[in-house]
Amino acid sequence: MKTQSEINIGLVGHVDHGKTTLTKALSGIWTDTHSEETKRGISIRLGYADITFRRCMDCPAPQCFTTAMVCEHCGAETQVLKKVSFVDSPGHETLMATMLSGAAIMDGAVLVIAANEPCPQPQTKEHLMALDVIGVTDVIVVQNKIDIVSRERAIESYKEIQDFIKGTGAEDAPIIPVSAQQGANIDILIEVIQERIKTPRRSLRKSPRMYVARSFDINKPGSPPEDMVGGVIGGSLFQGKLKVGDEIEIKPGVQIKKRGKDEWTSLHSEVIGLVGGGENVDEIGPGGLIGVATKLDPALTKADSLSGSVAGKPGTLPPVIYEFTMKTHLLERVVGTKEEKTVEPIKSSEPLMINIGTSTTIGVVTSARKDVVDVKLKLPVCADEGQRVALSRRVGARWRLIGYGIIK
Repeated sequence: MKTQSEINIGLVGHVDHGKTTLTKALSGIWTDTHSEETKRGISIRLGYADITFRRCMDCPAPQCFTTAMVCEHCGAETQVLKKVSFVDSPGHETLMATMLSGAAIMDGAVLVIAANEPCPQPQTKEHLMALDVIGVTDVIVVQNKIDIVSRERAIESYKEIQDFIKGTGAEDAPIIPVSAQQGANIDILIEVIQERIKTPRRSLRKSPRMYVARSFDINKPGSPPEDMVGGVIGGSLFQGKLKVGDEIEIKPGVQIKKRGKDEWTSLHSEVIGLVGGGENVDEIGPGGLIGVATKLDPALTKADSLSGSVAGKPGTLPPVIYEFTMKTHLLERVVGTKEEKTVEPIKSSEPLMINIGTSTTIGVVTSARKDVVDVKLKLPVCADEGQRVALSRRVGARWRLIGYGIIK
């Protein structure tokens, strides 16, 4: 399990503030690979990149921190510090559900704020609030694009960021000025990530459980049947271990018709391959982003059709639920809009967008009394009692984050 990343770090923030460029500066990987992303110049799906942080033992800090195998300053071989998976979240307001799905697998986050725009922008606020709601507490702020503003504007922007994070969950977060485009201060950022975002303690003894964030059909169009391989699921294992040859169950699974009714049935398959840290491995543990090759019909996994599922050892997963009761904790104001409205109490019959783990569903409120709310789900989820869920409400034409709930 040495080849896999040990921690997932999210890159979040407003659209076009340089999250994907920063991912490339750190990892050398451009995560916008979907055709529509390339065309529009924005991230639409969650992007992933694995990277190894290294240190030159002969150079002083911060220039000793790098991702290169050979030190660019003295030519000495560098030593491995930590392997990290970066989750690049889309910043556009219409893609908030995708950002919340990504936040479920983040152990820490880098909030990217561009120096060439006033701070805060709407989704800067919304993403920081989302980290609070999901429970991501280890946050670092990056002031990006310092290369395209004057010294005076850079200082003004820095002060705006300080004022913005005051009183939030990121109040004590360090602010690192960088140029992702030019690679300036990337060594300082690596040093601060190494110090501030610690690898959480995870259990290897518990039954394996994985949040599925992506799913794929990796066969090329026109492949002959004898050359085709099974579907692949990607995400993060947050407890236990998986080995090649293990049987897995995926819930909620797929929708089928039974006696004229629509029902959901879990999927069962065998693990035939594992990828962690960009390498094929026989066994994988929690932490970092992984790929799991299965014997599933690739038609079931194509185009992220299983994202939002939970995978694990058969018989050990939480139940599939179609409705639940939750204790709600609402924000004071709706963030992400130009006019920040007060969050009104949840009402019966209103629809809510609900994010549980990496899944997104719509729940219609069947009962609302003070801070206890019952919802009936349009799509079922696999979830435990006590699990935290993010709640969003329709405000105008968009879903806006209004708080979180705890499943009772």
